[in-house]
Amino acid sequence: MASYNKVLLMGNLTRDPELRFTASNQPVAQIGLAVNRHYTSSTGEKKEEVTFVDCEAWGRTAELINQYFSKGRPIFIEGRLKLDQWEDQQGQKRSRHKVVIESFQFVDSRGGGEGGGERSEPRSAGGPRPARAAGGGDSSGAHQPIEEEDIPF
Repeated sequence: MASYNKVLLMGNLTRDPELRFTASNQPVAQIGLAVNRHYTSSTGEKKEEVTFVDCEAWGRTAELINQYFSKGRPIFIEGRLKLDQWEDQQGQKRSRHKVVIESFQFVDSRGGGEGGGERSEPRSAGGPRPARAAGGGDSSGAHQPIEEEDIPF
C-alpha cells in the first residue's frame, strides 16, 4: 500500500525559534506557527479561525530559520507530519502531532536580514530552491523529494 505525507502551511511564528543541538551536535529548531483561516458562516458573518501548529527543523534549515525568523514573522513551510509519543511524569502515555520542516520560503520582503529589500514576492532561502535540511535530521528516516517523473499518472 502506498502512502504520502506532505504538509504545506503558511502562517506567522508564535514565538522566537528555539535552536538546540543534539548530543551529536545536530542543530534542531522548534517553532510555533499560527495559521489563520478566514471564512463566511452560513449566516453571512465573516469569521476567523486560528490553528496553532508545533514545527521542528533540522540541520542547516534549523540554523537558517533561527537566523532569519522571529516571533510574528510570516513563513511558508513544506514538511511532513510526525507523531511524537512519550510517557509523562505521572506515567500517562502522551502524544502530539508536529510538522517536520523540510523546506521553507520567506513570505515578506525582509527576506535577507540587513536592510530588508524591496521584493514583495516570496523568495527561497539559499538560492532559487527552498532551503532543505540535509538528511532529515531525525531517526525516523530522511525524506526523499518526489520528482514529477516519479508520479505514475
